[in-house]
Amino acid sequence: MSLRSTDNPAVPEVNPAASTAATANAGEAARTIALQMLEERGRGAVLVGVARVDAALERLLQSVLLPSPGTTDPFFQPDRPLGSFGARITLAARMGLIDPHVEQALQTLRRVRNAFAHSTTTATLADPSHADRLAQAYAAARSNTLWQPLERILQQKVGGDGTPLDPALRDYILLITILVAFLEAAAQQLSPQPPAVVMGFGGIQTPCPGANVLPLNADGDNQ
Repeated sequence: MSLRSTDNPAVPEVNPAASTAATANAGEAARTIALQMLEERGRGAVLVGVARVDAALERLLQSVLLPSPGTTDPFFQPDRPLGSFGARITLAARMGLIDPHVEQALQTLRRVRNAFAHSTTTATLADPSHADRLAQAYAAARSNTLWQPLERILQQKVGGDGTPLDPALRDYILLITILVAFLEAAAQQLSPQPPAVVMGFGGIQTPCPGANVLPLNADGDNQ
């Protein structure tokens, strides 16, 4: 979303050539995602769409976090610190991995998802309460170079009853598609970066070059 390597020293620098290649890959992935999202309608489209964005955001965070010393990483499980979509959004923003416009769009999707999940009535993306929330996110996403070509592809599609795709659903699919494609493209360019120094009981330590985790002592604890 925003690879802010020059703005935020906490984020690894990105090779320009790799960035160009990743953007091209994002374009190819975006078309596939958009067509897959056409299979969803109504509440299902909202919930599935946000689930895909959430999964892509998790991969982005995992790409810069030091790997878990165990065989599994419980950090992202529901009852753990990064087990919620909201917590992941906040951390990604604080780490400079996403810019304010993307953060706002993700928070909007989180609120819309929650509203649909807890609604006892038939809700649609065209409802003013949802449309108003999403309008700003759509406006920001339209600046992405993939919006217009993907929009032309979706405009050629029809629903199961032969009618044109609902504009509200079309814009939602476009937003989801661009977020997922570029979150995943960003994750592919990033890697864990050990800190310059590490606090230990022996004092301030310098991690070994290339080390992703601290060494373990005989008791299996981090030194």
